[in-house]
Amino acid sequence: MHNTDQLITEAQGIRDWVVQRRRQLHRQPELMYEEVRTSQLVRETLEESGIPFRHPIAETGVVGTIGTGDGPCVALRADMDALPIHEEADVPFRSEVDGKMHACGHDCHTAMLLGAARILKQHESEVRGTVKLVFQPAEEGGAGGLRMREEGVLESPRVDRIFGLHVWPSLDTGTVGAREGVFLAAASFLNIQVRGTGGHAAMPHQTVDPVTTSAKIVTELQTLVSREIDPLDSAVVSITSIHCGQAYNVIPESVEMQGTIRALSMPGLRRLQDRAREIATGVAAANRCEAVIDYPGHDYPPTINDAGAWKLAQQVAAKMLGESQVLEIEPTMGGEDFAYYTEQVPGCFVGLGVRNEAEGAVFGPHHPRFKVDEDALATGVALHVGYALATLDEIGS
Repeated sequence: MHNTDQLITEAQGIRDWVVQRRRQLHRQPELMYEEVRTSQLVRETLEESGIPFRHPIAETGVVGTIGTGDGPCVALRADMDALPIHEEADVPFRSEVDGKMHACGHDCHTAMLLGAARILKQHESEVRGTVKLVFQPAEEGGAGGLRMREEGVLESPRVDRIFGLHVWPSLDTGTVGAREGVFLAAASFLNIQVRGTGGHAAMPHQTVDPVTTSAKIVTELQTLVSREIDPLDSAVVSITSIHCGQAYNVIPESVEMQGTIRALSMPGLRRLQDRAREIATGVAAANRCEAVIDYPGHDYPPTINDAGAWKLAQQVAAKMLGESQVLEIEPTMGGEDFAYYTEQVPGCFVGLGVRNEAEGAVFGPHHPRFKVDEDALATGVALHVGYALATLDEIGS
């Protein structure tokens, strides 16, 4: 394994450079498949380091290449898109775009991988194969990982192993965490439209009320987890949005609801989807309404960490941070389209601790006051480099 102390020193040496790029990205967040400025910054930075790249891929994606150009091959992935959230974090580099924010740390992921690219290029003579630098659009609901995969990111040369880092606000700075096997859940979006007969709120008997029916559907859907899922298993059904009506005294014609369904396996997700449809349509019918349910977009598979890849990730992190700082953590019910890569090649998705109460970095992803401890970014850079070089050494030996 390469000298980890040297990698940490080199990563610390470009800390300010990485932070500056992270802040630049943070000020100009872009939503899925709109990452034009972000993609341009990535390409310009790769060009400065003399790193060849492929663009466009999946519209705004970029894939850089370091090394021999053939196998063995390891990929490092960073996502680039932001969220439709108005930032409330008290930082001097706040989002300059109303209603958009890097509330899940993808600005950090992109900046860390750019830093790793810079160091790997300097060590290119030690790269025993090929490192692919995967800058992916549209993780937040756009299945950008699937599109990148379909457009050949795992081929030419064939990727033998892939790693991803994600800032992890529940872990303190200086720690990392993951686990073998299922690490993040399978997930899908959910739409329900409940149709009735509107009318005057003073005469509900002359209507078929979709509002009260929708309330019953929301309540009944919760029994999917509490009464149909093994207590030792995990699943989540969340209704997150309900829209109907515009007046105090009018019962509306219909109600629109949205939410998500999550499970730890694709069969589990399918069962929940089927039962949610049965419950929604059955409750609606019992109340003289009609319910139409669909699952828009993509069904995200669970993110499954390969045992060998997680073992290597642990070894690299332990040498850099100390064994006590490398944690086995429980699965999370969040979804990640990194799963589209690990469906086809072994990989490992690792949480990078960024929690620092003194700096107010305590809020979780998708929160308007989300912050990260930027001291963690250099660690992420070093880990990326360490994962790549150690993997190529292991595969090539």
